[in-house]
Amino acid sequence: MSQTHDHRPYFDALYSTSEDPYALRQRWYEARKRALLLAALPQARYRRVYEPGCGIGELTLALSHRCDYLLASDFSAHAVELARRRTQGRANVRVVQHVLPTDWPRDAGRFDLIVLSEVGYFLDRHDMQRLAACCEETLEADGTLVACDWRPDFAQRSLSTKEVHGALAALGLARLALHEEDDFVLQVWARDGRSVAEREGIR
Repeated sequence: MSQTHDHRPYFDALYSTSEDPYALRQRWYEARKRALLLAALPQARYRRVYEPGCGIGELTLALSHRCDYLLASDFSAHAVELARRRTQGRANVRVVQHVLPTDWPRDAGRFDLIVLSEVGYFLDRHDMQRLAACCEETLEADGTLVACDWRPDFAQRSLSTKEVHGALAALGLARLALHEEDDFVLQVWARDGRSVAEREGIR
């Protein structure tokens, strides 16, 4: 993807000065956002999860308690090393280096949960469309797709968050949840359009 060449110096510089450059472990903003994402998932547990753009693995660690198997990836070798360290001892987690959308794990089977958190806006429009197609191709028949993204502009952004979420919405999956704030937007889509209450026979 174009971000590999355009953004690698940015990420290399970030991780060379800090093992937690976004303060994911310290900021209430980040902890709260993770909690909202986890609470928005329509199922209590998943079989196979893919989390590209995992960063240092904070969300990865949280997701690992909700699934049988979790494949996490990042294009930054520094981030992959840190995420592996963070999830050490979690036998159901594998962290690898992937360049998106080229390295999307088509040969790894299908996933019933795909989580795209703060990754799509580093792609150009063409690669974002390719990534959305990869989601469609590898999402299970009962699968859930999640996107959570920062809304304000910043220098390294290639796409607006609106464009990122628009590419995913265009897949035609049922939207189960939409959470919007000035800072970020969280959306959850699924092939099964039933609400959580409907799935549990409450209504």
